[in-house]
Amino acid sequence: MGAAMVEVPREYGYVVLVLISYGLLNSWMSYQVANARRKYNVPYPTLYAVESENKDAKLFNCVQRGHQNSLETLPLFLASLLVGGIRHPLISAGLGAFYTVARFFYFRGYATGIPSNRLKIGRLSFPAIFGLMACTASFGISLLRG
Repeated sequence: MGAAMVEVPREYGYVVLVLISYGLLNSWMSYQVANARRKYNVPYPTLYAVESENKDAKLFNCVQRGHQNSLETLPLFLASLLVGGIRHPLISAGLGAFYTVARFFYFRGYATGIPSNRLKIGRLSFPAIFGLMACTASFGISLLRG
């Protein structure tokens, strides 16, 4: 069994910058949830508000859910961005930037309190993540072919 040498191209720096931008977005979403906790009176460690106990439960839950869903998809995004970016740094960085912007709109739409609003622009994150997965698959295939 042979080892494969992988050289990280200079353009991989763009991939790293996209990683940082998503980290900033995630921090901003966390801050929005913290603000919603204060605004809608949802104390820690309550993850989701209960409508029978809080008249603003749906509004808070939509903010919380927008962030939570972004956290749920984070491992796939990061892995696909970082691994696929080794072979396709510019494509991966572009798709990653597009994904990041789409996730911003996904969160903003969800935070309106009308869950379907998350998909108006936010649905564009799905083609971006599939594109990143394709870049990762391409890298894997190239390793196997030698």
